[in-house]
Amino acid sequence: MIKTAEGLVKQIIYKDSNVTKIIVLIETKEYNCINYNFLTGDVQVGDQLLLNITAIELQLGTGGFHFVIANLNRPKVDNLANGHIMKLKYTPFQINCITAETQESQYHDIFNDFSSLEGMPVIVGSLHSILAPCCTYLKHIRPDIRICYIMSEGGALPLHISEIVKKLKQEKMIDGTVTYGNAFGGDYECVNVYTALITAKEIVKADIAIISMGPGIVGTDTKLGFSGAEQGGIGDAVNRLGGHAVIVPRISFADKRDRHFGISHHSITVLKQLCCTKVNVAVPLLKNSDQMCYLEKQLSENSIDSLHNIYYVDCDDIDAILNKNSGYLQKMGKFFEEDKEYFITCAASAKLCLKGLS
Repeated sequence: MIKTAEGLVKQIIYKDSNVTKIIVLIETKEYNCINYNFLTGDVQVGDQLLLNITAIELQLGTGGFHFVIANLNRPKVDNLANGHIMKLKYTPFQINCITAETQESQYHDIFNDFSSLEGMPVIVGSLHSILAPCCTYLKHIRPDIRICYIMSEGGALPLHISEIVKKLKQEKMIDGTVTYGNAFGGDYECVNVYTALITAKEIVKADIAIISMGPGIVGTDTKLGFSGAEQGGIGDAVNRLGGHAVIVPRISFADKRDRHFGISHHSITVLKQLCCTKVNVAVPLLKNSDQMCYLEKQLSENSIDSLHNIYYVDCDDIDAILNKNSGYLQKMGKFFEEDKEYFITCAASAKLCLKGLS
């Protein structure tokens, strides 16, 4: 379940208030490593660290980095925060915080007074990589629009692991972040998806919210065994609170695995079986007629076109906008030109939202 090792800090590559990226020596080999400063304290060159090396040992997608468990030179950490709500509960790394809705919070009364999202559009994705194309398109068309990113607990739990969130915030393309459940590190912490949505509208004052997990989706090559299944319940939560849920289908013609070709079986399962309310789905009008026929066939054969509101979205402007800003775009190692249909589909969902905001 876990493998640990001791390593020596050889070099500090990057450091901010939340994260330090370092190179460590384990015996004679060098490895990239991440230290969450607020969990395990400061690290310096020459420090001896206890590391979680499990993911690299297993060669997983969540690999690439070891993670610091403790600094053996300075094992004590004391940065206790205010608040009695715990995240990562009953683990050695349980942390306390003030959530937006708790009694100690200045925003507490907002949650009791709340009545509706009042039609706020909420883009709901299954992959973290939806964030950049959606924000890029929205801010290009409407620079004044306020966007809140809500990170679920379906993937990575620390928001600080996401390089794209950091970049988008620096570029003012995200106006606020919320983390809920055991996910942590947002501008606002929340207990669940419902209060996260309320926070986006009433505290961040967002015009649009985007919800997805952090990096690290889980799949098992089974119908229901994938962490993106949360997309259905999140869409329902948006609708129950009076918002407009826009579910982003995972569409790709670059992924040659049958189950992910065209509309991924993950998206089909969410839309066919897991959504209990009618949601909105943007389907890009692709120039390749064979690809369009394939998508339409998938929607029809699975009755998705009768279960939900399907909107076919023109993509000429999307292609140009994303191509101009393609440095932000990456999905599972693929860039814009390598998996265009995926990124265009994400931005098509953003375009659909703007139709109701114009």
